[in-house]
Amino acid sequence: MQFVRTKIEDVVIIEPKVHGDDRGYFVETFRQDKLEAFLGFKVHFCQDNESKSSRGVLRGLHYQLAPHAQTKLVRVIKGSVLDVAVDIRKGSPTFGEYVAVELSEENKKQLFVPRGFAHAFVVLEDDTVFAYKVDNYYAPEDDRGIAFDDPAIGIEWRVDPSVLKLSEKDTKQPRLKDADLFTFGENLYA
Repeated sequence: MQFVRTKIEDVVIIEPKVHGDDRGYFVETFRQDKLEAFLGFKVHFCQDNESKSSRGVLRGLHYQLAPHAQTKLVRVIKGSVLDVAVDIRKGSPTFGEYVAVELSEENKKQLFVPRGFAHAFVVLEDDTVFAYKVDNYYAPEDDRGIAFDDPAIGIEWRVDPSVLKLSEKDTKQPRLKDADLFTFGENLYA
């Protein structure tokens, strides 16, 4: 398992080692001890989630405020997505910047999205199955979002806007400048 820091140091790409032969393959998708050794802090995942979506579905940009902020470890089981993490920690040197990584059943990459980041993905293939771990339960009172098309962030989604499919909730999210945010340096893991 290889851990690769992105241009935003707290967002990490995980590249598992795939062992394959004529029977198929085996891959270790999660090792808490290795992840924590790399990160330098403890993460306790408490819930696994899975979604299936068609091409053009865009989910996000989502996050939860403290005390229910969530770390996510995301991956694709079938198909592919463009996965995005946006730094929404006011005062951060990378505030408003994003990391975008293609996750697919072929490359088996995963993305570690820490607390203090908004997360989204757009589906690049029909019948894509997306799975992720979270370290805090869903809390509707702290559920928040940011407009996926906020020009202040400028995400290049790699999908023609005319084919995008969003939930009603995601069509009404505020811009970054109007959103409830985190503060850089606050301990979100306390």
